[in-house]
Amino acid sequence: MQLHTRTYRVPARHRAQLTVSDVSVMRGVTRVLNHVDLTVTPSSRIAIVGENGRGKSTLLHVLAGALGPDDGTVQRIGTIGVAEQEMDTADERTVGQAVADAIADALAALARLDAAGHALAEGSESASDEYAAALELVEALDAWDAERRVQIALEALGAETDTTRPLAELSVGQRYRVRLACLLGSDDDFLLLDEPTNHLDRGGLEFLTARLRSRNGGVVVVSHDRALLSDFAETVVDLDPTPDERPRVYGSGYSGYREGRSAERERWEQEYQRQQAEHARLKDELSAAQNRLVSGWRPEKGHNKHGRATRAGGLVQSVHRRREALAAHAVTVPEPPLEFRFPELHARAGASLLSVENVSLAGRLRGPVSFSLSQRGRLVVTGPNGAGKSTLLRIAGGELTSDTGSVRQYRGTRVGLLRQESELPAEQRASELYHARIEALVSAGTVPSSEAIGLSELGLLKPQESGKRVGELSVGQQRRLDLALVLAVRPHVLLLDEPTNHLSIALVDELTEALGATRAAVVVCSHDRQLLRDVAAWPNIDLSAVAGIEVPA
Repeated sequence: MQLHTRTYRVPARHRAQLTVSDVSVMRGVTRVLNHVDLTVTPSSRIAIVGENGRGKSTLLHVLAGALGPDDGTVQRIGTIGVAEQEMDTADERTVGQAVADAIADALAALARLDAAGHALAEGSESASDEYAAALELVEALDAWDAERRVQIALEALGAETDTTRPLAELSVGQRYRVRLACLLGSDDDFLLLDEPTNHLDRGGLEFLTARLRSRNGGVVVVSHDRALLSDFAETVVDLDPTPDERPRVYGSGYSGYREGRSAERERWEQEYQRQQAEHARLKDELSAAQNRLVSGWRPEKGHNKHGRATRAGGLVQSVHRRREALAAHAVTVPEPPLEFRFPELHARAGASLLSVENVSLAGRLRGPVSFSLSQRGRLVVTGPNGAGKSTLLRIAGGELTSDTGSVRQYRGTRVGLLRQESELPAEQRASELYHARIEALVSAGTVPSSEAIGLSELGLLKPQESGKRVGELSVGQQRRLDLALVLAVRPHVLLLDEPTNHLSIALVDELTEALGATRAAVVVCSHDRQLLRDVAAWPNIDLSAVAGIEVPA
């Protein structure tokens, strides 16, 4: 009988474990990961969060073994499936070949079992032992169910199910969904997923969340999707800046992460302020001692020279002591990250602010759509892509003229529109652009000079970022500048088109809280599932139904 010499990737199941110990990774002179400790078990449900460039994907690569650390150790027991953000566009396989490759071990084990069964029926020598070994392998790989698991995932994620279709003919989103379905069906000990919610519709998101929660194996996900984090994560690894530049690991899910991060920030700010105050006190004492040495040590007329010299020596020693004390007191705590400060927006009480009546625009917004807003009015606009959400907000904000109906903005009402995509001049510096906006608003009498707010007061851009040209800013920083320019208007009505796009989790949480509390009227259109949950009590216009609604004060 022919011996089976194939090497199988057999899951370790309960023995599986990924252990990262004191790992650091450098990119040139920049430390991307700093002393990371993390253990992943078959029951782990871990999310990695942080702003762009903080090393989230790097940590995933370290866990997978695709990148070795510069310091520290990584131990791996078990099989690993990985989905990165980027995909190979030159893949020449078909969908069927991709599925077969994903479950190759399971298919090979089933073929081995089939061959062993035939050998057993023919009474071949050692057939019984080979059949027992083949059966054990099939059971270990859960091979009988492998193809069905992938097929279920393909259908649930809205992926291509025609096995003859070449991957190269599919869109990026379709290829991504095929790969994700293969991973969800392959039954590895660990799944490492980088932004897995990209390219998924609502049904796909719900299936992914359910599968990640229920699978028999550990999951580590890099994601900005707060709803996914809230629904599945039990542990959150935060790679954003900390006082000691080491990552923080929070338990109790997404809520535990939010509470822990808030407490950490408060302690950070208090210690920073304490050290700054102590440093300022020592500096003042040195300055006072130096002043006394220059002009204050001379004794009154008639004192002998010995007394003057004695006093001068004491003052010199006092200056030396204070200089040494100041030098010894290094401020060891770095400056805390920016904190978003949403300005107080004064609403015009007892009056309607904005009225949209029976509007439509050919090819862009089917109508009629109507709504009205007064003080503290709230509205959520939902609907599929292409339904006209952005068009409706631009009509309401006066940027587009509708074919039918009318928009009435009541006298004195200031409207701020945050567009979905940035349209800022790339060559102008952020601070200059913002200052010019403020000057124009004040000169036109739109915003009283007493209400003008400086860019630094909003906590959206650091000073070094404000001095950069717009084209030099990251996408997230440009989005922050867009938001700052809208808030500069001190609007009575805020029209926000996908306001969470490109913003960090921390800033989105702060913005969501501010929108709930502001006295201004707010209209939001968004696909952000967590934001939609947070504003679920707000009145809603669903453009797929195209129904008008009166928004109460």
